[in-house]
Amino acid sequence: MLPEDDLKIITEKMGREPNLVEQGCFLNLWSEHCSYRSSAPLLKTFTTTGDKVIIGPGDDAAIISFGNGWVLAIGMESHNHPSYVDPYNGAATGVGGIVRDIISMGARPIALMDPLYFGPLNNPKNLYLFEHIIEGIAGYGNCIGVPVVRGEAFFDESYSGNPLVNVVAVGLAREENVVTACSQKAGNKLVLMGSTTGRDGLGGASFASRDLSEDSEAEDRPSIQIGDPFTEKLVIEATLEAIGKGYVKSCRDLGAAGLAGASSEMAAKGNLGMKIIADNVILRESGMTPYEILIAESQERMLLEVEPENVDAVLDIAKKYDLNGSMIGELTEELNYTVQFQGEIAADIPVKLLTEGAPTFERPSTAPDERDIGDKPELPADLKQAIIDVLSSHNVASKRWIYRQYDHEVQVRTVTKPGDDAGILRIDGNEGIALSCGCNPRHTLLDPYSGGKGTVVENAMNLAVKGARGIAIVDCLNFGNPERPDIYWQFKHAILGLGDAARDLSIPVVGGNVSLYNESGEFKTAIVPTPSIGLAGYIKDVTKAPAGVFSNEGDTIILVGSTADELGGSEYYNIIGKKNDGKAPQVPENITAVVDALISLAESGKITASHDVSLGGIAVALAEMCEKTGAEVDLSNVAEGLRTDDILFSESYARALITTSEPDAVMEMIGEVPCTVIGTVGGNTLSIQIEDSKTELALEEIKEARESLMNLMME
Repeated sequence: MLPEDDLKIITEKMGREPNLVEQGCFLNLWSEHCSYRSSAPLLKTFTTTGDKVIIGPGDDAAIISFGNGWVLAIGMESHNHPSYVDPYNGAATGVGGIVRDIISMGARPIALMDPLYFGPLNNPKNLYLFEHIIEGIAGYGNCIGVPVVRGEAFFDESYSGNPLVNVVAVGLAREENVVTACSQKAGNKLVLMGSTTGRDGLGGASFASRDLSEDSEAEDRPSIQIGDPFTEKLVIEATLEAIGKGYVKSCRDLGAAGLAGASSEMAAKGNLGMKIIADNVILRESGMTPYEILIAESQERMLLEVEPENVDAVLDIAKKYDLNGSMIGELTEELNYTVQFQGEIAADIPVKLLTEGAPTFERPSTAPDERDIGDKPELPADLKQAIIDVLSSHNVASKRWIYRQYDHEVQVRTVTKPGDDAGILRIDGNEGIALSCGCNPRHTLLDPYSGGKGTVVENAMNLAVKGARGIAIVDCLNFGNPERPDIYWQFKHAILGLGDAARDLSIPVVGGNVSLYNESGEFKTAIVPTPSIGLAGYIKDVTKAPAGVFSNEGDTIILVGSTADELGGSEYYNIIGKKNDGKAPQVPENITAVVDALISLAESGKITASHDVSLGGIAVALAEMCEKTGAEVDLSNVAEGLRTDDILFSESYARALITTSEPDAVMEMIGEVPCTVIGTVGGNTLSIQIEDSKTELALEEIKEARESLMNLMME
């Protein structure tokens, strides 16, 4: 049912009380998921324009200029609530939905990324969700032939009962083939093409805007869409063929709020109205009401604006690909959204009221009491075991079990495989893109503003160590109930931090998604604040991207950046039971200089390997680089006055490890950016010296620790 305040506004604006069909349209289109009621004022603080931005926020996906007539389409979405209720189909349709956003812009999808967040796997329900969500992403992405080139899997108790499934999709198109969701001309017809319309996904948008309860699995299963990747593959080809032949004037994916959402938003964007003939929608089930036809979120459907003389040609394309297709309405000069069913008017709504009339507002926010950072823990008695414990934690251990489920080489563009700092794809000659995604939710919990900034910085560093510069950010802002002032304060300050870091690095925020009400009635808790992003960057020459592991014996190892006493939110503190203690990392003022230096070094060809230092600190970064060969390092001069565990496990931002056979030339290129020579590549162990303390790990010990998650999944 519509909230009382909303019903009052709508009744006043329409001059009458809306009927049940109209109420269903408003309930979904005015939901938090569709209308960004709590977030719109905050999202306006982002810088969304730039030299390469052709289309920014507001369409199905953003369009970014790549060069030489090529453009990239990029979007990011969440499918959190559905993935708890039905993990396989929730995750699969999350992939399908974001891919159709890319297609609707006239672009062919070329890459996926999947930042995922789960409760600990020692809980059987969490393990079930984890396995089936991965299976859903793999099952859908592999079938449609789009590689998953990068991802994240982060584990925290707060995600028990409310996992997060975020998906980034990237597409490629010629600029002249780009279409938008903005309707063009009254009298043009609307063609619905793809799968049939059934009752699956009813009320999905409104469902995504409320808390999950203990009974969600039974109560909300009708709100979960069922995906069919084989139909999706046909929809990709049919839509791109129709666009390529010039038949499509505007296009919209049927996602949240179903036909009602796609058609009304398309009309409103072009300052036109729309008349829908619901009888013409091809149904999967008999006896469907106009309410169900409009609101159902059945998958694999596209809405196309077509000139009258081209309707038959588009329907022929649908038939060629064995898809359903029908003409279901037309655009009108009158700014009303009208639905006809069995000769009666089922709905007649001012279209702008439906799509733009939901009140938006900043909610009350309350900062928490000043946090006690706690006392320093005792130094670990066994440093080697402490390193192994961090390496084998769910968050740090290799995610190979996950990404080996995915086809990451289909389309033969993939240069760098999953498991590295960034995914790299070849686009035009040796020019390419680098992709990174994710965030550190625990940093954001302790300090939302710095955590928001750090989200951008860590992803930018993942690109920089490969020689790529960020050109566009999409976000998925996952938070708890915004009606709680403490949660809204987290949300607000994370957005402000994210926006400031994006401006510092001159990277526009071009689109994304807000997912609120991520709380579980079962566990009585909100998720930790999770401002996940996807970052796309430009790389001049993909063949020059440095390796992510030690490769050349005798090379000098250099630490770039400064290390501070910033163990707050670290994986080390989480393991030893001090999760909420310590100083949270702060983004250094020289971040732009660090990023610029790393990009220049990678482009110069003077470094043989490079790796970002982030989760788990220097100890983890060194261990991850010891895949083929060992190293002997001395960290005594990394930072004055820091304890051994600070040096090993601090997660200070804007740091990287690089190797080179030309240390003097590299140090000169680094210039004023802080850097320290810490050792040499070679040997069969990782030897770490700090003052009079020496720790050695055999390569086999490192491998065994890093494979802990893999071994768990194979038990």
